[in-house]
Amino acid sequence: MDTPNYGLWLVVLTALLWGTIGFTAQSLYNVAEINALAIIFYRLVIAIPVLGLALVGTLGRRALAFRKADLGVLLLMGVSFALFQLGYFAAVARTGVAVATLITICTAPLFVALLSARLLRERLSRRVLTSLTLAVVGTALLIDVTPAALAVEGQQVFGYLLALGAALSYALMVLSSRRLAAHAHPLQATTFAFTVAVLVLLPFSLQAISVSLSHEAWWLLTYLGLVPTALGYVLFIFGMRTTEATAASIVTLLEPLTATLLAWLVLGEQLGLWGVLGGALLLTAIARLSFKRSESLRT
Repeated sequence: MDTPNYGLWLVVLTALLWGTIGFTAQSLYNVAEINALAIIFYRLVIAIPVLGLALVGTLGRRALAFRKADLGVLLLMGVSFALFQLGYFAAVARTGVAVATLITICTAPLFVALLSARLLRERLSRRVLTSLTLAVVGTALLIDVTPAALAVEGQQVFGYLLALGAALSYALMVLSSRRLAAHAHPLQATTFAFTVAVLVLLPFSLQAISVSLSHEAWWLLTYLGLVPTALGYVLFIFGMRTTEATAASIVTLLEPLTATLLAWLVLGEQLGLWGVLGGALLLTAIARLSFKRSESLRT
């Protein structure tokens, strides 16, 4: 018998929140001279104090109580988050947004599937493998990259490697989140991992953040910091307590679908037949994962 996988639905909600990042960033570009690296940095700087206050208010003196074994995992999560962001945007500069997104987003679940089987001993069921195939194909159709854009030449080769590196970093972030979810409070994991990420990103962000911003830009940055970043990652780690890493990585592919639908509905961008088919395949994959087999009914 199938029962609802409530942890997975928290990951679904997270992906929907993350899907608003691109739309909000586009709004920021329209009202301020700001680049992607500065947006990432500001998101974290805004999120960390709020997460820290929530952490102290929730756990009190236990806010700094970690298992020694978790400290290395926290460090890995923070560094992986930072390297994912740096690698992705460096790939964009060399290959373009569509190609970098295609390679990063479509290969990340594959890395998660391979690594989770070995490192977390998660079994890849037929249901998960089928969903993974549907989701990756659906996302590729949704992004709609032309074959000409994938030409192998010059800087693009290095760009492809950067995108693959970003995908691997994202996979490591998901795996470390899964490991932390079993022991650390989600507020602990997000607060300290984000602090590590800010320290890693700081040397690369010094020039990018030296800009004056309007009130409208600060409101948009505040939304990014509090909702898809602080709230989103806390929900993600809560959901990871009962969701396998591969399933979670598949569900987060809802992020580009949400972004595409927002661009279509609000910005009037075109959504072609291949995009509709890709979205349908992706939703089918999520539907297959949204219920899990109940073991308690077996006798």
